[in-house]
Amino acid sequence: MASQSVDTLSLRYGAAYRWLGTITGMTGAMVMILASTMVNVAIPAIMGTYGVGQDQAQWMSTAFLATMTASQLLGAWVIAAFGARGGYLGSVVIFIAGSLICAFAPNIDVLIFGRIVQGFAAGVVQPLAMVTIFRVFPTERRGLALSVYAMGIMIAPILGPIVGGLTIDAWSWRHLFFIPLPIAGLAMAMGAVFMPTRDPAVARLPFDWSGYALIGGAIVFLMIAIANGQREGWGSDTIVLQALTGCVLAAAFVISQLRSAAPILDFSVFRHRQFVAAAILGFVFGAGNFGSTYIVPVFVQTVQDFTPTAAGLVTAPSGLVVMCLFPIAGRLVDTFPVRYLAMAGLLLFAAGMALLQSTDVNSAFWLMAVYVIIARLGMSIMMPAITVSALNALPPEQLNQGAGTINFVRLMGGAFGVNTLVVFMEQRTQFHAASLTATQTSRNESSRELLERVADLLGQGGVPDATLQPGALHFLGRVIEAQANTMGFQDGFMILTAVFICALIPAWSLGRGR
Repeated sequence: MASQSVDTLSLRYGAAYRWLGTITGMTGAMVMILASTMVNVAIPAIMGTYGVGQDQAQWMSTAFLATMTASQLLGAWVIAAFGARGGYLGSVVIFIAGSLICAFAPNIDVLIFGRIVQGFAAGVVQPLAMVTIFRVFPTERRGLALSVYAMGIMIAPILGPIVGGLTIDAWSWRHLFFIPLPIAGLAMAMGAVFMPTRDPAVARLPFDWSGYALIGGAIVFLMIAIANGQREGWGSDTIVLQALTGCVLAAAFVISQLRSAAPILDFSVFRHRQFVAAAILGFVFGAGNFGSTYIVPVFVQTVQDFTPTAAGLVTAPSGLVVMCLFPIAGRLVDTFPVRYLAMAGLLLFAAGMALLQSTDVNSAFWLMAVYVIIARLGMSIMMPAITVSALNALPPEQLNQGAGTINFVRLMGGAFGVNTLVVFMEQRTQFHAASLTATQTSRNESSRELLERVADLLGQGGVPDATLQPGALHFLGRVIEAQANTMGFQDGFMILTAVFICALIPAWSLGRGR
């Protein structure tokens, strides 16, 4: 087949090709982000199907994020080796395979593997789509094209929870993985026509496969240690060995990149103090962004007994608000010092999380939605401020490396943020359960009155006298369990609040520049 470069395709389709190429790349990226976000509302249902706790169910989110983070590093090599079309089509095929694995998964382990496959494809497609947009548009029109692309990508997280909730209520969580397939098929058809093929004149880029193996191993071992520490004991030989292995691999990765002629990540960007501060904020941003996206749908379903559809709708207003304010946030970054914008964003997100910390089983739907909007407003201000401050700290020749590094750090924060947040909430839930149980003594008048009322109601319902007391005690145990679960989630919102307040310190280091 003859090579079809950007110039060849532009001659064939005219000026419309620029937008055809943009829409093609955006379609593939959108369907994969949609698949990522709509699974969060399915976590309670999947926990029930496989009889697992949050410590295992959260891997559906963190495994996807971690794999997507690592596979983004392959983007430039894939384009050079296979071309935009080959890389795009191959990624969509891999995504479809991962979706089918998830849909027919007989157990949680296979489901997590399917999510890993999906995440790998999502990580490759996103930089590939961005590079294609840069190639098809001239310099003076790239800003408009990227704005359209960004707004399109932001629609997916809004639609994801809603589509997921409606699908679960209408059918089951397994059907979630069939929903993206028609869009993925459309992406393949468009990619086969509108994506440019590999240019034979372009040399294949060298790739540091040993470095890639090191960073991949470090992520896997560290995340497994964090996820299993609560269950197996933080001081156990297995957890200590996994954590040490992850740290050693991470250190080896840094050393290898400093010595490599073609590093995956250019650590020289960290010589700039302002970039370091922006990277810290990027990590915190990723943790808060993905952590809140995970915790809110699970909270409203397990504590407030919302349906999956209602759980998806809780976050929808915030997504619409952020999408509308995204251009305004960009203008603010051009007008005001990024230091103050980043700090304002941190405080808004912390305020939203603090308000969510005060919610419980009786909190209204719209109250939850408003609190989420407040937090997301902070996110919409933070993201452009972090990116601009990071890139402003670098000389022109390091802008490409800096952009890739800050994006990698942000996604890494998301993967580790969700993992750590779930472990923290489990630990706090167990603590509250033990504390509440310890107060249930014969001198606890409130508990005695509750037991008497429940026993009386059971007796009126015709329950035999021999089972009245055990039945009342069982009910009391369920009340304690529900209250401990609620308090565990509230502590999760609290720790997110505390982390973002602490992040004000590196935010101050961003400088006074715009």
